[in-house]
Amino acid sequence: MVKLIFFDTETTGNTEKDFLVQIAYKTDNESFAELYQPPIKIPPEASAVHHITNKMVADKPTFKESTDQPIIKKLFEDKNSIVVAHNAPFDLMIIAKEGIVPKKFICTLRVARELDPESKIERYNLQYLRYLLDIEIEAMAHDALGDVLVLEKLFERLKNKIMSEENVNEERAIAKMVEISSHPSLFRTMNFGKHNGKKIEEVLACDRGYLEWLLAQKLESDQIEDDWIYTLQHHLKK
Repeated sequence: MVKLIFFDTETTGNTEKDFLVQIAYKTDNESFAELYQPPIKIPPEASAVHHITNKMVADKPTFKESTDQPIIKKLFEDKNSIVVAHNAPFDLMIIAKEGIVPKKFICTLRVARELDPESKIERYNLQYLRYLLDIEIEAMAHDALGDVLVLEKLFERLKNKIMSEENVNEERAIAKMVEISSHPSLFRTMNFGKHNGKKIEEVLACDRGYLEWLLAQKLESDQIEDDWIYTLQHHLKK
């Protein structure tokens, strides 16, 4: 039987060089959240987002040294588990550094994009979708457990949309979400820069050089840019 695990991490930053500070998860019958001392200092830029300070983790073990790591590893890596996260590639990269590699995952960010083929939604970050979709829940933003509670509600909305539009049962809808999540998203519209709001196909026709430059920037970035790299390579036929 499939076991859904909704999870989120708070970290020292948003690049491939960053590390876990907090992990939270929720299943049908339990919720968990704990802080850990990362191997590098938490910079003020990160604390300004999640409000976790170096003083708060000074007496905490690292995640790998904690008694929680083997328990979470067993739960997340179970063959019947599907972990669910928003912008899952980043969270999966962070926990992979801690020795945890789930077998199946759902990225609600990728699913939300896929279910918006006309790019009517301006942004897809979790808190924006929370208020756009009127998800009413008491949850503190940028706290790992608070984000997990919002994530669970967003997942239900997306799953129900698939079930309704494709006339499938819950099992098939979840399988569809896993499939969508397994490959990068294909962006349709620019959401930043001098061509903000334009269809990428339009930009390709009028300013191919900009897309070439952007691809080079994304390839050199230390952030998780799989979706943009995939999109740009697709449109540039690379």
